[in-house]
Amino acid sequence: MNIFRNIVSGLLALLLQAAAHADETIRIGYLDQFSGPSANVGVAFLRAARVAIDTVNARGGVLGGRRLELVPLDSKGSPQDALSVFRSATDQGLRYIASTAGSHIAAAMIEAINKHNARNPDATVLYLNTGAIDPTLTNEKCSFWHFRFDADVDMKMSALTDAIAATPGIRKVYLINQDYAFGQAVARAARRFLQVKRPDIEIVGDELHPLSKVKDFAPYVAKMKASGADTVITGNWGPDMTLLVKASREFGFAPDFYTYYAGALGTPPALGDAGLGHLRQVTNWHVNIGGERADRHTLEYREKFKEAKDDLSSRATAIAVEMLALAMERTKSTDPKKVATAMEGMNLEDDSGEVFMRADNHQLIQPLYVSTYSKVDGKAVKYDVERTGNGFKTEHGIEGKNTVLPTTCKMQRPE
Repeated sequence: MNIFRNIVSGLLALLLQAAAHADETIRIGYLDQFSGPSANVGVAFLRAARVAIDTVNARGGVLGGRRLELVPLDSKGSPQDALSVFRSATDQGLRYIASTAGSHIAAAMIEAINKHNARNPDATVLYLNTGAIDPTLTNEKCSFWHFRFDADVDMKMSALTDAIAATPGIRKVYLINQDYAFGQAVARAARRFLQVKRPDIEIVGDELHPLSKVKDFAPYVAKMKASGADTVITGNWGPDMTLLVKASREFGFAPDFYTYYAGALGTPPALGDAGLGHLRQVTNWHVNIGGERADRHTLEYREKFKEAKDDLSSRATAIAVEMLALAMERTKSTDPKKVATAMEGMNLEDDSGEVFMRADNHQLIQPLYVSTYSKVDGKAVKYDVERTGNGFKTEHGIEGKNTVLPTTCKMQRPE
């Protein structure tokens, strides 16, 4: 009888322990700007992150029922504030940080995480970068503790300049970008790729302006128009993209814009119909790439966030969360070091097809799309953006294998 009682007691203890384990949430800090001039963009990315987390939780979470929990961290658009909230996050025991913040913030975060992990080998932190695309982050500044899920500046510029090379009418290009790591990288990449693919093109301007501080782009647009430019290449995002496009429309200047973020929140409504056929973007996803999966994700997002009236703009965060969950399942662990090792070389199927994580520099390889701002036609442009009646039509699709570029990364892995 005592033996039976001991067996029952042991089984009950195991069941209680398993139930307690299943109730433990795995907290993921989400770092972005939730206050200040670009707060609306940060909040939109937070919505996409919530969808990704909810998707994993809806199918039972990970590791036998453990749920993922999103913890918003406001960077306020500043590296200093980002580092402050990072310290607070580590004090709270967070071991994972996802972020769509800019490259200036990502660079500071990678350095801080490297130092933190060196000092705290039993409390390491993994950084999932879903939006900072300065190429240095997976080259000379690469880190074992950093994974990037969006294509970098050079990968995207290669796609954009393929489209430019296929357009013989382009003769004069003007470069205008934000004056920080990302914007500078865009300008360098544009010059380098144009020199190789279209050496006949004249670059008639190369402008850098303060990040998120210009209130009136009319003086910049006046110079662009006076230069005779027929095409503009810009990596501007947030209000800097919206205000640039608005100023161009008001000035009567209608070049072809080749951009990284033309479809970003707020830009299409500001543009109206003025940029139809003239505004292009390069993305890893957009609502009109086609296919049952992409259509479903587009409609599910719209249904969930009816009041916001924005759209899912990227699958980077969803892929990051899916790879994180898969790595935890494969390793039966939430230890960042084990999870990071499992993510190296990982592949999975997403809306655009197969994506995979490079092991040598932790850069995700995925298809890219160059699309043009166009009227909804129910076919190539099935869905509009921000209920404008206009959307983006794919003009060029680039397979993931054709986006792979050399890397200078010399990965230092922990022992």
